[in-house]
Amino acid sequence: MSTVILSIDQGTTSSRTLVFSPRGRILFTAQEEFPQIYPRDGWVEHDPETIWDTVFKTLKQAWNFAEANDHNVAGIGITNQRETTLVWNKETGDCLYNAIVWQDRRTAAACREMAKKMPVKEINAKSGLIHDPYFSGSKIAWIIDNVDGARDLAKAEKLAFGTVDCFLIWRLTEGKSHATDATNASRTNLFNIHTQEWDEELLELFNVPRSGLPEVKDCVDDFGTCSLLGEDIPILGVAGDQQAAAIGQACFEEGDIKSTYGTGCFVILNTGETCVTSDNRLLSTICYRFDGQVTYALEGSIFIAGAAVQWLRDEVKIIDHAKDTEKLCRSLDSNKGVYLVPAFTGLGAPHWDPDARGGLFGLTRDTGRAEIVRATIESVCYQTYDLFKAMAQDGVEPKILRVDGGMVANDWMVQYLAGVLNIPVERPKVLETTAFGAAALAAIGAGIFPSLETIKEVWKLDTHFDPEMDAETRKTVLAGWKTSVQKVLTD
Repeated sequence: MSTVILSIDQGTTSSRTLVFSPRGRILFTAQEEFPQIYPRDGWVEHDPETIWDTVFKTLKQAWNFAEANDHNVAGIGITNQRETTLVWNKETGDCLYNAIVWQDRRTAAACREMAKKMPVKEINAKSGLIHDPYFSGSKIAWIIDNVDGARDLAKAEKLAFGTVDCFLIWRLTEGKSHATDATNASRTNLFNIHTQEWDEELLELFNVPRSGLPEVKDCVDDFGTCSLLGEDIPILGVAGDQQAAAIGQACFEEGDIKSTYGTGCFVILNTGETCVTSDNRLLSTICYRFDGQVTYALEGSIFIAGAAVQWLRDEVKIIDHAKDTEKLCRSLDSNKGVYLVPAFTGLGAPHWDPDARGGLFGLTRDTGRAEIVRATIESVCYQTYDLFKAMAQDGVEPKILRVDGGMVANDWMVQYLAGVLNIPVERPKVLETTAFGAAALAAIGAGIFPSLETIKEVWKLDTHFDPEMDAETRKTVLAGWKTSVQKVLTD
């Protein structure tokens, strides 16, 4: 009987469970997409029961595969869309409101008010973050303040708050475990990343009761036991999706950097034991925590990456499949001066403008489907450049970038990215590095992987992309991008 790990990857647009072998090979994948809910301009929600149903359905399919193939399941790893927030009743397990998604902008005004009470330097010194509706703290407060009776229930200590991992752990353990890991806690704006504790001043600022918050554990830890599949399976590893991807990409040395291109795009740079404070609006965060020892990271967050391709497919309807984008990009010799700034839910780092909205610029009578598609793909590369420029201004200039996520299956995009950044880009054989990172954490917890070094051994290079763009072209396209971004900024 061979041993396997089940890895739950709960994302922004779908839930998946993957079965990994002890050498990091994907044996099985189950996936269920679910709808996005847009009640108002700038609001983004998910139905909590849909999240749970899709997770459990894929988990059961993965379990059935393992049983049918005589595999022994050693444990479960969980990775999740970060910052997305839920509040539920401890007694019934029912959520009081839909999950408020990380992209949601409804608390922008509240964040501006809080900035008057605690300046950005002060909140950054504690949480590593800034005042922005992206993070969980203001979302928790909004639910408690806007759902009838919720504040009273919170005062009576009858509510539980958490990110998606926390909600899943509660459901999987049938309410026996209310826990999260340090990476997810570090995205709430309520957690002090230096003391490794929920911060009383931050809790007071956001008016969030301590009683509803989960226990914060290491990324490899005992998160409880799932008995819903007819057998006791330990939950042994948890990390937010971007940190899980950094782990799956074996970014364990100071200076290692990865960029994940999923719904959004997130660049994480390992800064080791030093928590680097950015002067250019990047975030200080926890990369991972093992045995109580914290490794920090510098992060840049882009809200819209693959989501823009979904927009082309589902709303604009000018492509049938995401894979169609590569052929259309290759059909053009240049972008013809067309730029898309995909600020559909505001702009993230380094601009942090929640009120910005998207714009398509440089259109002529000659502009067609290919130009718009190419502008969409290029926008992801340009946004990544903005993050790297901010890092350079902070004194950090990476020499090579590892990429993952669904978008990087597009060779044209990765080659263009290398050209825009003017550094080599590496793509691994296993693109599911987020799910693999969660599986690797559980494998360490189960004793299958002796240490992080095993992940380095398992990681394999697929393609190395050297920059081919000439300096003049790079200068021209980046100037056009900068002009376009300035047109959508509101501050």
